[in-house]
Amino acid sequence: MRGPVVAVTGAASGIGALLTERLVASDEVKQVIAIDERRGDCAAAQWHILDVRDPAIAEKLRGADVVVHLALDLDLETDSAARTAYNVRGTQTVLTAAAAAGVHRVVLCTSAMVYGALDDNELPLSEDAELRATAEATGVGDLLEIERLARRAPRAHPGLNVTVVRPAVLVGGTDTALTRYFESPRLLVVAGSRPAWQFCHVEDLCSALEYAVLEKVEGELAVGCDGWLEQEEVEELSGIRRMELPSAVALGAAARLHRIGLTPSPAGDLAYTMYPWVVSGSRLHDAGWRPQWTNEEVLAELLGEVSGRHTVAGRRLGRKDATAAGAAGATVALLGAAAVVRRARKARRRI
Repeated sequence: MRGPVVAVTGAASGIGALLTERLVASDEVKQVIAIDERRGDCAAAQWHILDVRDPAIAEKLRGADVVVHLALDLDLETDSAARTAYNVRGTQTVLTAAAAAGVHRVVLCTSAMVYGALDDNELPLSEDAELRATAEATGVGDLLEIERLARRAPRAHPGLNVTVVRPAVLVGGTDTALTRYFESPRLLVVAGSRPAWQFCHVEDLCSALEYAVLEKVEGELAVGCDGWLEQEEVEELSGIRRMELPSAVALGAAARLHRIGLTPSPAGDLAYTMYPWVVSGSRLHDAGWRPQWTNEEVLAELLGEVSGRHTVAGRRLGRKDATAAGAAGATVALLGAAAVVRRARKARRRI
């Protein structure tokens, strides 16, 4: 069979598992090499069990034409230092190993979050827009460093091409600060902000990654549903009412709650619910790719997935917590906790 030999890291679960199955079924792919710390369910792939930070991965990549690196840890509950060590070192190792093994293309997956959520962002952003994000949101610092490694790799390893895929809010078995936003009893809206919601279903991400694997498109690629939803449309479609707070209150409480360990999400995550970071996806569209899902359909799927979960300020509550406190009560309790911490600190300063 003609076609590339493709290696996928993080192939045992999540997006990696979905992409592995998709590539195995493709008539345009010769062979799939699956790499993870455990064996996945795809029997048709050739499996190698190891940590992507292990330099021995170079030998496992020998013979591959393309590597898709999806072994990333963006879990909200992971220690941030450990997460960064895994994500950055893993990407560095994969890029170096791919070059040593004679691989000619590496496909990396970050997020459209790297563009930053800012009040003056264009709607939509082009792929070439400046990356203005900061490291203040969960995992975004890691993604920015991966972007830097991607830019540097072709210079450090002549002959190695790197494609970066940046999905919008990813939905489909995912758990992020942005999907947890829809587990809340009220949708927090910061006064004066102008949110714009664009989603990306994992199936559309996998089809975009396949386009990159088959070299139908290259460079920096943004991927998401066509267009976006305004906050009012999201509220109407979801049936969840808003809770509007002044910016200083919302950001201040979020920062304090994260600092004292009550919530996993830093205050930087809030910006992505306040300001637009919608992408055009023009490069993929020009290559003939189209999303199969609309924003409305992905939002409906997300609401189905999070049904029965209760999250307040990014902290997921057990059923007992939610029943005892009530969703709105839990919100007040968490904001109240922040106020207590603030008062206690002022009292200590007076002593």
